[in-house]
Amino acid sequence: MYDPDELVEIREAKESWEAGTYGETVDRFGEREEAFTTDTGGQEVDPLYTPADVEVDYREDLGYPGEEPYTRGVYSTMHRGRLWTMRQYAGMGTAAETNERFRYLIDEGSSGLSMAFDLPTQMGYDSDAAMAEGEVGRSGVAIDTLDDFETVFDSIPLDEVSTSMTINAPAGVLLAMYVAMGDEQGVPREQLRGTIQNDIMKEYIARNLYIYPPKESMRLITDIFEFCAAETPKFNTISISGYHIREAGSTAAQEIAFTLGDGIEYVEAALDAGLDVDEFAPQLSFFFNAHNNIFEEAAKFRAARRMWAQIMDERFGAENPKSKQLKFHTQTGGSTLTAQQIENNVVRVSYQALAAVLGGTQSLHTNGKDEALALPTEKSVRTALRTQQILAHESGAADTIDPLAGSYYVEDLTDGIEEEAFEILEEVDRRGGMLEAVESGWVQRQIQDVAFERQQEIEEGERIIVGVNEFEVDEEPEMDLEEVDPDQEQNQRERLEEVKAERDDDAVDDALAGLREAARGTENVMPHIVDAVKAYATVQEISDVLRDEFGEYKPGR
Repeated sequence: MYDPDELVEIREAKESWEAGTYGETVDRFGEREEAFTTDTGGQEVDPLYTPADVEVDYREDLGYPGEEPYTRGVYSTMHRGRLWTMRQYAGMGTAAETNERFRYLIDEGSSGLSMAFDLPTQMGYDSDAAMAEGEVGRSGVAIDTLDDFETVFDSIPLDEVSTSMTINAPAGVLLAMYVAMGDEQGVPREQLRGTIQNDIMKEYIARNLYIYPPKESMRLITDIFEFCAAETPKFNTISISGYHIREAGSTAAQEIAFTLGDGIEYVEAALDAGLDVDEFAPQLSFFFNAHNNIFEEAAKFRAARRMWAQIMDERFGAENPKSKQLKFHTQTGGSTLTAQQIENNVVRVSYQALAAVLGGTQSLHTNGKDEALALPTEKSVRTALRTQQILAHESGAADTIDPLAGSYYVEDLTDGIEEEAFEILEEVDRRGGMLEAVESGWVQRQIQDVAFERQQEIEEGERIIVGVNEFEVDEEPEMDLEEVDPDQEQNQRERLEEVKAERDDDAVDDALAGLREAARGTENVMPHIVDAVKAYATVQEISDVLRDEFGEYKPGR
């Protein structure tokens, strides 16, 4: 972008400035006594950046929004054409409470729903299972049968909303329920919009909410790819998640490297299953974290887009432009929230949301200030949503596309994160791919090492967390926290018992038998799961059929 002779002059002038104007001032007054690094310590931050620090070929490295390499955005108009989807995450203990929260969010201006499930549902157990005791409705909504889904989406037209579901091991079951709900409402399947997380790789890496072994899990995922390509082309079949990898303690570069590595694993599995890359790849989506360092986070998103375009082009020969477009949802950092001085979390969330918007996110969830302590209250949820609305309509951040482009600092960060992430991916390839690297524990160890170092820095005061190890207060005010009804678990079990008593048991048995036969062979299991949920088979009954046929994953065995 600059004449080579001019760059030499700029570099020499900077050296003169460092030795003179800047250096003399530092010698006299010093600088702040803290490390100048990016948030995760991946890159040192220089005092000043100039054109000499950035080697950018504009057309090759940046280009234009909606065109390769998509550094500046996957759509030509980005937020000038349409604001990001304001997708607030919710899932209260019962289906009725979740419906009430969803309708409240829609009334308050939310343009998308995001559904959280309790642990039993995520592990493929019903509310009356012994394994579910004490966890029903605690971390999200309890879903046992289609009857619960009918309550959740009562008076919510599925042709007018987009719904994201954070579900992985039993993703096919919950997707089938959504399809069944659309059929009930008379919504054509090709009009259903939303996303299922369906990302089992990150469960093996970071969350441990898996059921089946990797090979069988990949079978289910590719069956979903095939089913949705034919039946629900507007539904994103997977949300390949770096969010939980970052929550476990990774750096920004590790977050995108391991996430794109997972994406590579899914694409290879689908190709091995005989699918065409340009048929399923446009329905892939990603899910990233937004932490506190605005510039590092925005650079991370820009680097991830450029990397995925290159990977899909060079590694998989994708020809459809949509196959190369990394579309992503962002959630503000749960691990950055503090239980101390929770009002400070409003500020943290605001800056994280700004980073996501500056980085070109397609949808965004902003955390409630009290989520370090409990499910967010209605008031906290409203403040979190208002944060997005103020950002969209008052800040000016959405008025021009990729406003940080050309910043010497941001371009240097983007290049640095991309370079580090590709180096990590090369090491993953040397270890046999992400599945092998995860099963050997290598990926987990990389993340754990960073998390340990970060915690040490906090405990030793090298990393300031406002309100935690600096700027503390003696007393915390009383807080209004969301409370879980202690009777809800028994009520949910009674509800499930009623559904089982009223359904057609022969229809359930026939549907489950069809699913078992498909699972034993090579037939796509999704149509059979749809039949089963329409017969009001439970999440566990369906999951148990697959447990019997596929087995359960035991790490280290």
